[in-house]
Amino acid sequence: MAKEREDWNELTPEETRVIINKGTEMPFTGEFNGFKEKGTYICRQCEAALYRSEDKFNSGCGWPSFDDEIEGAVKRVLDADGRRVEIVCANCDGHLGHVFEGERFTEKNTRHCVNSISMKFIPHE
Repeated sequence: MAKEREDWNELTPEETRVIINKGTEMPFTGEFNGFKEKGTYICRQCEAALYRSEDKFNSGCGWPSFDDEIEGAVKRVLDADGRRVEIVCANCDGHLGHVFEGERFTEKNTRHCVNSISMKFIPHE
């Protein structure tokens, strides 16, 4: 279960720039881009579970990519640019990245392009 608002994690200035102000980290710089451990990715701000490692794949785009989210964990919102679809944590509305469909990277035909800085990782034991 995710923390309540008053218990959310304090964010660094760079985390705030991405998660609160809807920024983007530089491609190929995030800690989870080439990361292959088994576990669960959670929201850095509120610690709600977002993605499972088995849904992560290498798209070559420079950010961690997932073709599925944990049910109910991610909301889709039309981006301010009116063209892309932003993805946010369903619990705290923290910015995660964008979702793209129709690229045929996986059978699910969906790519959640997520900023590493928006997530933490909990390894499977």
